[in-house]
Amino acid sequence: MNIHKSRQQQHGAHVNKDGTTCFSLWAPNARSVSIEISNENTVHELLKGDDGWYKLTLNCGVGTAYKYIINNELHVPDPASRRQRDDVHGWSLVVDQTYPWETITWRGRPWREAIIYEIHVGACGGFVQVEALLPQLADMGITAIELMPISEFPGTRNWGYDGVLLFAPESSYGTPEQLKHLIDRAHALDIMVILDVVYNHFGPDGNYLAHYAAPFFRTDIKTGWGDAINFEQPQVREFFIENALMWVLDYRVDGLRIDAAHAIKDKDFLRELSTRLRNAILPGRYLHLILENEDNQASLLGTEFDAQWNDDGHNVLHHLLTRESEGYYADFSQSPTQKLARCLSEGFIYQGEYTARGRLRGEASSHLPPTRFVLFLQNHDQIGNRAFGERLLKLADRDALKAAVGLLLLSPMIPLIFMGEEWGCQTPFLFFTDHNDELAKAVCEGRRNEFASFAKFNDPHLREQIPNPNDIATFTNSIPAATQEQEHEAWRNYYAQLIALRHKEIIPRLENARSVGTHIFQEGALVASWLMSDKNFLHIYLNLSGVSVTVSKPWNKTRLIFSHPVLSAEYAQGILPPGSILVSMQNQQ
Repeated sequence: MNIHKSRQQQHGAHVNKDGTTCFSLWAPNARSVSIEISNENTVHELLKGDDGWYKLTLNCGVGTAYKYIINNELHVPDPASRRQRDDVHGWSLVVDQTYPWETITWRGRPWREAIIYEIHVGACGGFVQVEALLPQLADMGITAIELMPISEFPGTRNWGYDGVLLFAPESSYGTPEQLKHLIDRAHALDIMVILDVVYNHFGPDGNYLAHYAAPFFRTDIKTGWGDAINFEQPQVREFFIENALMWVLDYRVDGLRIDAAHAIKDKDFLRELSTRLRNAILPGRYLHLILENEDNQASLLGTEFDAQWNDDGHNVLHHLLTRESEGYYADFSQSPTQKLARCLSEGFIYQGEYTARGRLRGEASSHLPPTRFVLFLQNHDQIGNRAFGERLLKLADRDALKAAVGLLLLSPMIPLIFMGEEWGCQTPFLFFTDHNDELAKAVCEGRRNEFASFAKFNDPHLREQIPNPNDIATFTNSIPAATQEQEHEAWRNYYAQLIALRHKEIIPRLENARSVGTHIFQEGALVASWLMSDKNFLHIYLNLSGVSVTVSKPWNKTRLIFSHPVLSAEYAQGILPPGSILVSMQNQQ
């Protein structure tokens, strides 16, 4: 049974039907390209073709270890290596992508059913260990896992955003077959798999492209990671599109989250990527494409991309929960309740206005349904980009946090939770790397200097206390660890209750749901309402202020779905105590 359409692939090593392997490298700046085969100790010169391509077919097959030699002097891995034997500087391996899938009839799930659980594979122990977590996630009602980037990066510990060999699963996490087994098992449990991919830059160690394929980059456009990727170059566009197709077709992931899309200046590439992926899958299969995009480009959401991570929603909720106002929280600390009201009713908070820091940001989004926005209270960035990686349990009042979790899981936006959040994990999630000594020193200094503008870290001696990303303890201290089982169980039960309610009350009514407005009672307290697909109104009353709020018994003739920690007497009097949420459903008639 065919599980996807056939396709042509240009980049990398591909096994032919006769058992030979075709090796292809785009190296427009190279004078010559040879290939070294490890177990043969032989070198073969590739044939130069048109448009910078070098190709050669050899009588070797799966498992062959090889490197390219540029101009008879520079030994490099295949930039489209499907697997590495050692690390980013080591031997590439020829891979057969066929796999005996057990869930060949899997079509995925509709986007409205997504309840996303973000995972760092390395912190969980690798592909096999992540697979072992799947049954308990399924029992809780999680319908999608989102894996932080898993492409080959330098060393054995990294967030994944320093990947340089984008086609090769990180060897320290496990084998390609183990990754496929994980995905197959997830599908058997009715869980989608979304993969975070990085198409806006390469990591600083192990990327040799500039030595032989300079047109891969644009020197006229700079990003936070250096020269921008040159998506105007057809071979470059194809490199990234082939990568996305590999994950979707060969690994059968159900969606991709495009990291830092704002750093991809050629938005036509993003549109082509979406079109090519959707045209490549068989009819009836679901594919979900999600953006991270600081520019809040609502025009990309709809037919091309299914949703965007809603950092605006996170930032204003974080400010309301913690009162923090430095860094990017400065843009959300003025009139935060009004900003939250706009988020809940229109999606983005910034829709073409100037931020408090003077940046013009965003496009109008009020026409979009709430499911175009992924809401979260915590994720890898928002925890790990803090100096000490604290989770919200260390920063916020527990009742207020529980109220915000209720909003997260019962609003019509698509919820995302970060690993360990659902059981009240208090282990930090720090920024960690495994670089060579020179790069490690630069990264550590840069990391600590990032916080120099924060009042707490004006003193350079205090900045020295920020964990060194390259210390192995920084990684091991980020591995989720249970310490207070009774409290963990209470949090598990709380999340499980809300997720069950989402499955029962929210998801069946999500299609074509739309906002019908918000009302602010006072700073920190509001009600948001949506008209659901069955013509019922969903009302969420939220009080993140420090005082009780009277809302004039608005829930008469409504059906109470959930409340925390509203007491029966207060409920009857229309009072929301501090740190509370009440959710009700009202028939339109």
